[in-house]
Amino acid sequence: MDRIVPVILAGGTGSRLWPVSRSYYPKQFHKLLGPHSFLQATLLRAAQVSPVAPILVCNEEHRFLVAEQCRAVDVAWDQLILEPEGRNSAPAIALAAWHAVAENPDAVLLVMPSDHLISDEAAFTEAVREAAEGACEGGLVTFGVTPECAETGYGYIQVADPDKGLQAVAQFVEKPNEELAEKYLAAGNYMWNSGMFVLGAQTYLDELALHNEAMARTTREAMANASRDMDFLRPGKSFLDSPADSIDYAVMERTRRAQVVPVNFGWNDIGSWAAIWDQSSRDEQGNHLLGDVVAVDTSNSYINAGHRLIGTIGVDNMVVVETTDAVLVADQSRVQDVKEIVRQLAVGERSEHLYHSEVFRPWGSYEGIAEGNRYQVKCIKVNPGASLSLQLHHHRSEHWIVVKGAARVTREDEVFTLGENESTYIPRGSKHRLENPGRLPLELIEVQVGPYLGEDDIERFEDVYGR
Repeated sequence: MDRIVPVILAGGTGSRLWPVSRSYYPKQFHKLLGPHSFLQATLLRAAQVSPVAPILVCNEEHRFLVAEQCRAVDVAWDQLILEPEGRNSAPAIALAAWHAVAENPDAVLLVMPSDHLISDEAAFTEAVREAAEGACEGGLVTFGVTPECAETGYGYIQVADPDKGLQAVAQFVEKPNEELAEKYLAAGNYMWNSGMFVLGAQTYLDELALHNEAMARTTREAMANASRDMDFLRPGKSFLDSPADSIDYAVMERTRRAQVVPVNFGWNDIGSWAAIWDQSSRDEQGNHLLGDVVAVDTSNSYINAGHRLIGTIGVDNMVVVETTDAVLVADQSRVQDVKEIVRQLAVGERSEHLYHSEVFRPWGSYEGIAEGNRYQVKCIKVNPGASLSLQLHHHRSEHWIVVKGAARVTREDEVFTLGENESTYIPRGSKHRLENPGRLPLELIEVQVGPYLGEDDIERFEDVYGR
């Protein structure tokens, strides 16, 4: 397994898990099932399969989240590649493949999305070993999951013999309607398409060049012109000229090298709240209740109270999810349609599909507490050793009150330290910086006053995060 290089695709927004999953803090970074986020679980799973450090591909907005979650589980990456723009899975995998072959021409990639659940780790490891044998012989191998129901949310793979191991793909088929899904289930030789792959890096690039020359060329040029930015690798601008397509459409459905290993290792792509409920423990009424919930005559429901009391009476088969700024109420049969709410929020130019009320930054986070005419109150949390940029605001002044930890403050030519229950004032137009010099988190209350309080009222002069 020393040739296997894990490649983790850490992009995506998980819109069907709104309001918890949002564009700037999507589902792969949340701990919805167990002590680790989906990304962290994927990192740990990869470490069990291969001793080789993983390659991660993510977008610009998530780079510090990915880095921090890797560090939290003590996983060092080989490369963290930043897509300048999401172009779907095929170009993302190509970026990783070009990097891998530069280090080892015989590298075999284990490609995994960062937001899947696998409950049988031992069976997964064994399946990867079998798939790697096919990849070493020139195959492009995927995993076909034995279906448990007539699912319409997945694509399918037809195989000749579901009881056989590694074999050629008979055909890939699109997501079916309910009637067709029932036929696939009854036939017994149709597998769910898992979206995970084991393939030789050079073999993949060769097949990509054969079937989509433009994608192979632009991704090669992007990596040839990549630049280093702190811990990250930024591909060149030619990546933006790459066609956008999934690996299924760009390569797997066209190549003669497609192979599949039928598996049953407890796979789920956790694509909806119904999937979360299905994977959660349930009480005698079939409910999974999180947080402060009072459920009366309630059954077969998933209720997640993040911050406030939720009371239900006489409901069945429901999903209720509460966050600080939004509440979702849906019948479980309609949870695949949650993305329609996200679409309408985007059309209405609202922000609830993009951000949580707590907004994460490379240095920590901030959360709005109150807002009115010409004022806004926030709680700011700064990680140990972290620093905000040296900046000024043209339209607002700020008052800072430390409630936890210690703050080092730069205000024009002054540099001083504030302890708990101490405060300071930052006049409009003054250059300033906030730092946490300690080993514990810094928490402070910020009161902003002025005619305009938008986040874009920032002029930066120095920033360790390159913003």
